[in-house]
Amino acid sequence: MRWHGQQMGVADAAALPGLETINGLVRSVTTPEFAGVTFHEVMSRSALNRVPGPSAMPFDWTVNPYRGCTHACVYCFARGTHEYLDMDAGADFDSQIVVKLNVAEVLRRELARPGWSREQVALGTNTDPYQRAEGRYRLMPGIITALVDSGTPFSILTKGTLLRRDLPLLTEAATSVPVDIAMSIAVLDEPLRQLLEPGAPTFAARLETVRAASAAGFRVTVFLMPIVPHLTDSVEVLDAALTQIADAGAARVVYGAMHLRPGVKPWFQQWLARERPDLVPAYRGLYPGAAVQAPQGYRRMLAARVRPLLARLRLRGGLEEEEAQPSTRRFRPGPVVTTSRGRAAAASAPTLF
Repeated sequence: MRWHGQQMGVADAAALPGLETINGLVRSVTTPEFAGVTFHEVMSRSALNRVPGPSAMPFDWTVNPYRGCTHACVYCFARGTHEYLDMDAGADFDSQIVVKLNVAEVLRRELARPGWSREQVALGTNTDPYQRAEGRYRLMPGIITALVDSGTPFSILTKGTLLRRDLPLLTEAATSVPVDIAMSIAVLDEPLRQLLEPGAPTFAARLETVRAASAAGFRVTVFLMPIVPHLTDSVEVLDAALTQIADAGAARVVYGAMHLRPGVKPWFQQWLARERPDLVPAYRGLYPGAAVQAPQGYRRMLAARVRPLLARLRLRGGLEEEEAQPSTRRFRPGPVVTTSRGRAAAASAPTLF
């Protein structure tokens, strides 16, 4: 058995509060290949999630095959969503992964409904569809096939190099529907990346994925996000990162400063106090009280650093808030990524579900 040593059992709702509200909880699985991680397999009743309106996101629909993420990024904006399951936004988000076993089957049924108007569907807006769990569960090929068979355009935003496994399928999909691919790359320095993104692929591995997708004919967007104040925002670091991103064949870059939403803020602050206590006062000034965004002055400074680099490298792109457009509740082509055949599709940007 490939997953030798795995342990399975019916999940105890008392041990994992909140999961009893998810229809069809099947079992919990641990395996030596994923040390410290528990997969909670569920049979989901729905796959498509509508973005709450009014929304600034340039898409209206999302699909998330997983909840929680083994990338374990300290800054992840989606951490707070684990609290809806009565689990914590810290260690539980990294290690208690909800897997929607039947997501492709349910999605296919939803896309076959007469009222479905083939609007843009975004993948990777909450947790990464190509996190390590995807190597075990292989949910994405079924999702991609269901979208293509229904004529539905879609976008993928990921840190995961497992995307390369599905490049032949995605290339074929792009002959039928608009397909957008975006790679999230935040930290150039490897020791710092191991601290901030301990479960995610390296900067170099993600660049190779950009290179592979570009070679397959996709105009790949890189999300240089989040830019972490005082850690990844110097001109020298930004220059080095953007130069390598351009060399890998990226067509566009979207950048933005770190957001600290309520669910992630305490977790990040604990990390900062432990790893970089010298920066705690600076962060109190940048993100005081309940502030989610860095102040406008910081964002203007960031733009002043990045824009000349984009121009020099002939990369299209802009600030996160400049790229997002208000949703109009209908599919509309957008500027972020096009396939090699020139089909445009809406930009990828994070949202809750």
